[in-house]
Amino acid sequence: MALRVERDKESGVALVTLDRPAKLNAIDLETAGELAALWGALRYDENVRAVVLTGAGTRAFCTGIDRGVTVPQPPSPYAVDDPLLRIGPKANDLWKPVVAAVEGMACGGAFYLLGEAEFVVASREATFFDPHTAYGMVSAYEAVAMAQRMPFGEVARMSLMGTAERVGAERAYAVGLVSEVTEPGGAVAAALRAATVIAGYPTEAVQGTVRAVWSAKEAARTQAMAHAPALIALGNLPPDRQAELFEGRGRAGDGPPRVR
Repeated sequence: MALRVERDKESGVALVTLDRPAKLNAIDLETAGELAALWGALRYDENVRAVVLTGAGTRAFCTGIDRGVTVPQPPSPYAVDDPLLRIGPKANDLWKPVVAAVEGMACGGAFYLLGEAEFVVASREATFFDPHTAYGMVSAYEAVAMAQRMPFGEVARMSLMGTAERVGAERAYAVGLVSEVTEPGGAVAAALRAATVIAGYPTEAVQGTVRAVWSAKEAARTQAMAHAPALIALGNLPPDRQAELFEGRGRAGDGPPRVR
């Protein structure tokens, strides 16, 4: 199992942990399936009224799709098979509040999860970045998800700068991506405190509020997501060229990514 799920019946909060620390909690096809199944199951669990989502270890919350995953694609510029599209709670019709707790890196496909959380708590050492352009890929779904949480210029900069730059926790807090910054190692505890408060309120009112908040941007988000398959199919380099760019990362002289 690539997920750990701890349910606290007294508080009504479930702690969901991506448990692949050796892979920086990257998501393979098994993990993607487990996430979709879990969100679906939590819809029916009356003992769970709020969820905290985090990653095992301190190096990364999640680094997106596992590079070892092969996903065959249809020969059409209008269709893309993306195994991450169903990994988020909203994609599985779960409207119980989800709080994300980020330690370390959150990048690329991690934004599918962060984009469907109600809010994000991050350690002071957390960093956020989108590597797609550096490896010859279009950031489409990820950029749209972040556009619901950050100002346009901040999303554009993060999406376009690729691996050259990372958004630190303080900057993420300043632009609205993160709602609370904690000391290192403290993100989960802070997220659990917030989730416990929320879980203590009447469920109908909480879930109705979640739906109301999401409805404010859902039309624009849905329309933007509809453009993603064609943009990805037309703009992505072939997989072998992507692999060459990925293998060439970190060459001498490149220097570490700048954190702002």
